[in-house]
Amino acid sequence: MSGIARMRSIVLDCPDPKALADFYAALVGWKIVWSDDEWITVSDGGPIRLCFQRAPDHKPPVWPGSEHPQQFHIDVTVDDLAEAETEVLALGAVKHTHQPGVDDGFTVFLDPAGHPFCLCVDD
Repeated sequence: MSGIARMRSIVLDCPDPKALADFYAALVGWKIVWSDDEWITVSDGGPIRLCFQRAPDHKPPVWPGSEHPQQFHIDVTVDDLAEAETEVLALGAVKHTHQPGVDDGFTVFLDPAGHPFCLCVDD
């Protein structure tokens, strides 16, 4: 089935595009493929890119909650949850206090700009 469009980019607003691009490039093993002071793109050469756009007044989501909802989050699959946790914390992530997926194979973290993301293991 074909759609109206093809996925191009996932764009995250943040106060420091370079810092967040470096974080996600290290997390998923991609490279920075384009940058200026306002926008940075990381990719593995495939059709989908992660992009980071400067938003000087960025307010990170507060999750769980509805005043500043998460709006979206990124899930990444890892082979070893404990090892990946150590590595993302070293990159600057913070483990979220709310952990609804402990028994379901995922752990919630906040990236350096406060966006939630989950480390997931496949069953």
